Amino acid sequence: MGNRVAHTTLAALAVMGAAAQAQESGAQAPVNAPLSAIDWLSDSVTMPAPSGSAVAPLPRTDEPAVTDSAAIDTISVAPLGRPLPDAVGILPVSVTGLAADLWGPADAPEIARQIRATDTDLPPALLDLLYTLLLAEVNPPEGADAGSGHDVFLARVDKLLELGALDQADALLARAGPENPDIFRRWFDVSLLLGTENEMCAVLRKTPELSPTFTARVFCLARTGDWKAAVLTLGTGRALGFISPEEDALLARFLDPDLFEGEPPLPVPARPSPLEFRLFEAIGQPIQTAALPLAFAQSDLRANIGWKARIIAGERLARSGAVTANQLLGLYTERRAAASGGVWDRVAAVQALDHAYKARDAAAIAAALPDFWRQIKAVEVEVPMSNIFGPALGSFALEGAAAVLGLKLALLSDQFAQARTAQPVPELGLALAVARGQVAGFAARTPPEAAVIAGFEATGVPERARVLVEQGRIGEAILRAIALFQNGASGNLAELSDALALLRALGLEQPARRAALEFLLLERRG
Repeated sequence: MGNRVAHTTLAALAVMGAAAQAQESGAQAPVNAPLSAIDWLSDSVTMPAPSGSAVAPLPRTDEPAVTDSAAIDTISVAPLGRPLPDAVGILPVSVTGLAADLWGPADAPEIARQIRATDTDLPPALLDLLYTLLLAEVNPPEGADAGSGHDVFLARVDKLLELGALDQADALLARAGPENPDIFRRWFDVSLLLGTENEMCAVLRKTPELSPTFTARVFCLARTGDWKAAVLTLGTGRALGFISPEEDALLARFLDPDLFEGEPPLPVPARPSPLEFRLFEAIGQPIQTAALPLAFAQSDLRANIGWKARIIAGERLARSGAVTANQLLGLYTERRAAASGGVWDRVAAVQALDHAYKARDAAAIAAALPDFWRQIKAVEVEVPMSNIFGPALGSFALEGAAAVLGLKLALLSDQFAQARTAQPVPELGLALAVARGQVAGFAARTPPEAAVIAGFEATGVPERARVLVEQGRIGEAILRAIALFQNGASGNLAELSDALALLRALGLEQPARRAALEFLLLERRG
């Protein structure tokens, strides 16, 4: 691990630290109040504190290591030319089609609450719409009680973290800048999970208005190669009571694992922060991500992770919209599976259809489709895989069950309006009508079909969202439509009809059609 300090230095500091902790009778490190619904963020920077704080800025590599406390005053920084975080986005109006005054006169803290309350277990069409809302470059809310200027921004980032969309969150955070501790804390964790922590440690060093906690300071000093300063800082933090015994044990092994050779493994926290996650990985105790929040699955996409783990992580993230269809296809087709069962059966099924498709072999496509559909349905990645294969299947002469599956894949793709089939498929008649926007006069066979038809035959804004639209609170109206659709899909079909009608009244015809098609074809209701 680079130039490591002598074992005796670390051992001596350990003895000194133990004595200091005994003298202080178990002094507790200060605890920051929770910032949001994201409860697994690393304790990387101290929040603005009164004068007299015991935490000093991270030293430069060419300066002596911090060996005692230093007082700092609270610093408020607003770089010239940088917009309020609530106005930051990566998708301009020309791309989203949303109005610049999307939020209108709404109250920023209330918008933030609604964003955080939005369910992420959504059909792909509404997930895409939610992403658009989260990433849009629009004006901050106009309300008199507009909040701090970053309430909505933090809620948007937190929702992206909940979805596992770290690349998108990283882009937003980079545009907002690191000066605000709330923002930097999230950016630091995103970098840890993406494997770009060295860049973030450099940002931390160059941003004096941020005060890193001792744990983050030790980590960053080590990552930049200053092992001696890292060890001395660990000793200081321990002596001052700013490093817990658990952090102490983890950081000591991180700095010099040879010193603990033969020792039993450290207990793994049930809810590790990204910093703890990376530290455990560094000491040779990697933590499995399956039971962790979705954002941690991104770390399994790195090239040094095994193929099976990367496929499983890709499937999890594809379901939340955080991984693209092409990324998922790349994982499935990376190489030939050497085993069978579980994920390998999915790999074989996807590769069989991919090979038949590339060979333009209609008979092989027909033979591959049933198993392909079963496999992708089992892990709920029908829509991303439909985007890959669906649009072109109509050009093949498929018959019987293969024709039905081919049309389903076409209707679930982002080119649903061009879906066609060589033979009539009566059971998909309504889906075809929805795709073409021609449901008028269609006879429903079931209550769900009737609810979809009602949504497309309705005109105007549903009563339950009228006030939001009249007041120009369009962003909230979109969030309301998403919630209505989700409630409707779980059984309240009147709300589903209103959701479709509201989306269409807001000019979101394509998301409305896609959501209706997914409701009809994916059979995930309640």
